[in-house]
Amino acid sequence: MSRKTCAIILAGGQGKRMKSDLPKPMFKVLDMPMLDWVTRACEEAGVTDICVVTGFNNEVIEKHLDGRYHTVFQPERMGTGHAVMMALDWLGERGDSDVLILNGDAPFIDRDTILGAHALHSEKGNAVTVITSEIDDPTGYGRILRTADGISGIVEEKDATAEQKKIREINSGAYWFDTEKLIYALGEIKPNNSQGEYYLTDSVYVLISAGFRADAYISSNSDAVLGANDRKGLLLLNNTARFAIIDRLMDEGVEFTCTDGVAIGRDVKVGRGTVILQGVILRGNTVIGENCVIGPNCLVENCEVGDGTALNSVQAFDSVIEDNVKIGPFVQIRPGSRICTGVKIGDFVEVKNSVIGKNTAVSHLTYVGDSDVGSGVNFGCGTVTSNYDGEKKYRTVIGDDAFIGCNTNLVAPVRIGNGAYTGAGSTITKDVPDGALAVERGQEKIIEGYGARKLKGRIEKNRKG
Repeated sequence: MSRKTCAIILAGGQGKRMKSDLPKPMFKVLDMPMLDWVTRACEEAGVTDICVVTGFNNEVIEKHLDGRYHTVFQPERMGTGHAVMMALDWLGERGDSDVLILNGDAPFIDRDTILGAHALHSEKGNAVTVITSEIDDPTGYGRILRTADGISGIVEEKDATAEQKKIREINSGAYWFDTEKLIYALGEIKPNNSQGEYYLTDSVYVLISAGFRADAYISSNSDAVLGANDRKGLLLLNNTARFAIIDRLMDEGVEFTCTDGVAIGRDVKVGRGTVILQGVILRGNTVIGENCVIGPNCLVENCEVGDGTALNSVQAFDSVIEDNVKIGPFVQIRPGSRICTGVKIGDFVEVKNSVIGKNTAVSHLTYVGDSDVGSGVNFGCGTVTSNYDGEKKYRTVIGDDAFIGCNTNLVAPVRIGNGAYTGAGSTITKDVPDGALAVERGQEKIIEGYGARKLKGRIEKNRKG
């Protein structure tokens, strides 16, 4: 970019039809607030000097931004022009720049559109460049009135003639301005409308009337104009983003057998040859390797998954799952875990902050927490690592090739040696040497006839039933 640049993002909207106390720009599209989509687009385009105009429930946005950008407060919502006026002092310090105006609830503005519009803005020496889009049904949008050299204005639908309503090029609500000329225009616009509001679109007319040049840049991204005024619109945004990512991944060699319930975040990476089944949610910075099968019904967040791994009804968070692992169904992998190559984890297992070594089998109904497990270990059904004594958490260490019998309780801190064996039903509180067998059971006592007496009434009832 030839000149300094900055951006103002309008994020003061309440969104009454959302029926929520949350500011509209904070509603999420694919688990990320719409405002973050917009700020990210700015930063990807190299526009990092950003001012966010807050309004309704501004504390929520202030807390979310956490000082990353300058903010100004709009105490009354009196139109888009009024919102920009709140940043006049900030603009005054940037008079030698071009300023980008964006809406915080229009998440699909993109880097290429921002850069392309600014290139036109600079090349033509424009006072204002309106970012536009051509859509099949422009109903409800302001139409762009083009001339042989630029534009002559924007006409709203209610004011458009029948011929003007046929125009398919519409205003996205995003603009590049020469900052000094924007400051001039803001001083000239008046609230001469039924709403008594200051419209930013009026600044375009002010600049044209003053003899400055105005033009429009047609974005190739027709979704750049999309926003949400209610929950139905928000659903549309989510589906638009969702299918855009699915389409891209299919082009990259990822297979989808069904897209029902599939939601993949924009930062997720999926290797070719991987199959995504229904009900799969991939979030955050998740990376899925090649030739995996993910699903059905999985939630994976901020995880690294290796090649050839199969996850079935798994929830996994902030963990690493290596190559050729098979997990599920009904398994939770909690943060801080590493599941090494060749591991098999069966139904109703939870792993937390643990390393599970290569080719280990944790077949079913087991909890492994705060543990370091070697390779080739076999866990019997119902094993529990008792890692918490009510005050502190301790680690369990299990050596290579150990065999943990069914219903074993491993009371940490404890170490099970290489090739060691624990008898079913044991509660192990002391270290077990390599190759040893540990059995800890109470003495079995048999009382003849007790069951017959105790269960007599129940047995008779069952027989009658």
